[in-house]
Amino acid sequence: MAPLRLPSGPARWFLLAAVLLALVAVALTVPVPAPLEVRDRVAALGTWAPVTFLLVHTLVTTTPVPRTAFSLSAGLLFGPWLGVGLCLVASVVSAAAGFAISRRLGGRAVRRLGPGRVRMLEERLSSRGLLAVISARFVPFIPFAPLNYTFGVTSVWWRHYLVGTAIGLVPGTAAVVLFGDAVTGSLSPGLLAVFAVSGTLGVLGVTLCARTPVEPVDPDEA
Repeated sequence: MAPLRLPSGPARWFLLAAVLLALVAVALTVPVPAPLEVRDRVAALGTWAPVTFLLVHTLVTTTPVPRTAFSLSAGLLFGPWLGVGLCLVASVVSAAAGFAISRRLGGRAVRRLGPGRVRMLEERLSSRGLLAVISARFVPFIPFAPLNYTFGVTSVWWRHYLVGTAIGLVPGTAAVVLFGDAVTGSLSPGLLAVFAVSGTLGVLGVTLCARTPVEPVDPDEA
């Protein structure tokens, strides 16, 4: 049987337009459940729904996939309180995994680079460990997974990294989860204020880290 060949020239574009129009027509005719109905269906699944969400969120965000989709979904599916809790737990565990992997595989390579810009960055982050982690987490536009890997190849202490991550993720995560919950009609008026305040604090913290003197770090305690 001869393989099916697509038409060439203008006919191909007409065929593509027809397929797209057909897909749009199908999407418009398929009934879409209301946000509250979606949440009720998820609640009917019992504990399996939040446990599955927690596991998938943790595993996927160890890669450079943005957390935003999960935070929005959590607000829609589980509401603000459970949604924030699930996202924070999953994010901290995912951040710890990325940090551990990066420290295991990349720490020696960075130390062999010697003096230079990379070494200066490493000293800045390590000497202001807790402040640096909290400040970086406050800035909304810094990608989550790459930041985990970056801290992993420095000498930032584990306790500073975990505590700073747990604290720094709260404002941005809560804001996005609340935005997802707002789809159900309960928009929080302080949503934009949370973004603005957390972002400002993050920029100030990063600036402070860049301007304060570097203190020596004992690598044996990292």
